[in-house]
Amino acid sequence: MRKTRAHGTAGRASVISGLAWVCLISALAASARAELPAENDNAWTLRKEDGQIRVYTIDQPGSSFKAFKAVGVIDAPIENLMAVMINPGSCVEWVYNCTESRALGEGAFHDRYAYSVNDMPWPVTDRDYVLRIRTRGNQSSGEVVMDLNATPNKLAANEDRVRVDRSDTLYRFTPEGDSTRMVWIQHTDPNGSLPGWLVNSLLVDIPVRSMQALERVANFEKYQGYELIYDEQGELVGVDRRKP
Repeated sequence: MRKTRAHGTAGRASVISGLAWVCLISALAASARAELPAENDNAWTLRKEDGQIRVYTIDQPGSSFKAFKAVGVIDAPIENLMAVMINPGSCVEWVYNCTESRALGEGAFHDRYAYSVNDMPWPVTDRDYVLRIRTRGNQSSGEVVMDLNATPNKLAANEDRVRVDRSDTLYRFTPEGDSTRMVWIQHTDPNGSLPGWLVNSLLVDIPVRSMQALERVANFEKYQGYELIYDEQGELVGVDRRKP
C-alpha cells in the first residue's frame, strides 16, 4: 500500500525521534563509563606469572571484557623507559601486535595525542586507537604516572579499521635502583563482534609479551643517556638527553 504524505512525515519524525533517543542513550552510557579499578582492589585474580611479571584480571562493570593489571620489575632504569615512552613511534617496538603508531597534532609532554593500530588475526578487522596521553611525575618519589584514554572523535575513522572508542590505561613507573617497577592497568572494549570469552582468554599474554619487549627495547643504544627534567616545585616537565 502506498503511504500518504502524512504517513511519510510521521515516519520521518519517528525515525528522527528514535535517532535522538539513541544519541541520548549513547551519551549517558559514555558519561557513566566505569573508571579503571583500583590497584589494590581485592577482586583482582592472579592469572599468570612469567619471570618477574604477574598478570591479574578483574570484571569491569557494564562490559563483557575484563580489565587486566600487570606488575613487574623491568631491568632498565626509569630514564630509559621514559625515553621509550616519549617516542611516538615506539609502540611498534614493544606493544604486542602494534603495527603502526605516530604522534597526532602538536601536543606537549604533559598532554598529547597519538594514533596507533593493532593487528588482529584474519578475518577480524584491525583496530585503531586515538589516545590522549597525560604524564605526571614527582622528583621526591621518583614515580612517573601516565594515563592513556581513547578519544575516538579526534580523527576521522578509517573504513578499513574498527575505531576503538573505549580504552583506558594507566602506567605507573617506580625506580628501584637501576631497575624499574611497572604497574600496567588497562580496560579496552575492542568494538565489533568479538566475543568476550575469546578476548579474555588472550588477555594475559598481551602485557607479558609487551613488558618483556619493553625491557629489551629500553636497553637499545638509542634510548640511553636520557634524564628526567623537573621544575622548581619538583614536578616532572620533560625527558631529555643528558648534556655532555
